[in-house]
Amino acid sequence: MLKRLIGATCAVALIGGAALADSAGEAWAPETFSLENGMEVVVLPDHRAPVVTHMVWYRVGAVDELPGKSGIAHLFEHVMFQETDDLAPGELDEIVQRNGGQLNAFTSWDYTAYYERVAKDRLELMMTIEADRMRDLVVNDDPEGPFISERDVVKEERRQRIENNPGAILFEQVMGELYPDHPYGIPVIGHMDEVAALTPEDGLHFYNTWYSPDQAILVVAGDVTAEDVRPMAERTYGVLAPTGTDTRPERGWGEVAELAESKTLTHTDPKVRQPEWDRYYLSTSFIQDDELAYALQVGLDVMGGGQTSLLYQSLVEDQQVAVSASSWGWMTLHDRAPAGFSAIPAPDVLLDDLEAAFMAEVEAILAEGLSEEDVERSRNSLAAASIYGRDSQSGMANLYGRSLATGASIQDVLDYPERVKAVTAEDATAALRAVFGPDKNYINGRLLPAEETFQ
Repeated sequence: MLKRLIGATCAVALIGGAALADSAGEAWAPETFSLENGMEVVVLPDHRAPVVTHMVWYRVGAVDELPGKSGIAHLFEHVMFQETDDLAPGELDEIVQRNGGQLNAFTSWDYTAYYERVAKDRLELMMTIEADRMRDLVVNDDPEGPFISERDVVKEERRQRIENNPGAILFEQVMGELYPDHPYGIPVIGHMDEVAALTPEDGLHFYNTWYSPDQAILVVAGDVTAEDVRPMAERTYGVLAPTGTDTRPERGWGEVAELAESKTLTHTDPKVRQPEWDRYYLSTSFIQDDELAYALQVGLDVMGGGQTSLLYQSLVEDQQVAVSASSWGWMTLHDRAPAGFSAIPAPDVLLDDLEAAFMAEVEAILAEGLSEEDVERSRNSLAAASIYGRDSQSGMANLYGRSLATGASIQDVLDYPERVKAVTAEDATAALRAVFGPDKNYINGRLLPAEETFQ
């Protein structure tokens, strides 16, 4: 069937479908169903143009790697673009490009995702290709074959992206200290020695364990409805039986221990052109504590979310000790997430002086609390941004896929604007104090030019 579809244009009928609408009757209301093999399907109708974004999200990421096998999830993302029983090496890319489409993939600690953006009449072709590599990927011990050749590619990628990047080196060190007994402390790209030791047998075990329809979420956003998508999904993905169900372990998520002490890590390198100071705390995530996460997101935005924020105005505009100052949090992770502060000093300002000025401002904000006016402006801005984001077809496919892959629900996505608008100044202030209070330990990261004497 694959070869036949490659040479043909797949027609898609425009038939209306029932939608799961939110209380506001949103145009982006998702349509959902499941296949008998356990694959979840989410359709996000967007009829403004005859194109679709087709994404397959796998509930597997770097957190699920076995001890000593770091990097296997990311390496396997590379291998998935190579060879199947029906596709020659590189043919997948050629097919998508020949049909006027775009494709890519990405791996995180919590999930792996693959996507194509094509004209809607090529949708079933994309489904057929993805179903083919879900089941019939070639993994062998040929030195020129897909696994070993892509292992070499990933090793070079690590050299370029991590080992040649001072900021990335420091980030790995900081995450290792922040998560000493949790998979988030292991880089997604893997440690070089462990990546180099990965074998095709490791790859086959990983593939047969995790790449299964019952571990996958199909998200299709674009000029289709669920009634259009269902028969195509059943013909392509629906014929695949689940694999690995008897031996698949629980996901690698778990408790994150509190930091026993505060530490400062310094990395110097001649390639560093601008010193930087970062401070990392353990916070929460929308999965672990959604009420705290909503309040913290608003509080972080008020405190350091842009050029109108309290930290930027004080440290950059007024005191002029920094050229940038921000606060941030990664609450879309599944387990407890990092949150913290970042700043780059103004010329001739030492990092010690910048850190002291920055934390004095943080302490003042925590002591005084946030004003209702600032919080109202921030929560309205965040809610509006989430609504404006619905103009992006690929952005919506990413949002729903990531949310479902980490354990959130469709209703959680739909409820975001109202939930964030319900955060009060008291809520946001309490969240900041809970995460950044004086009793909380942290990891400082200091990036310095080797030839300078910044302290």
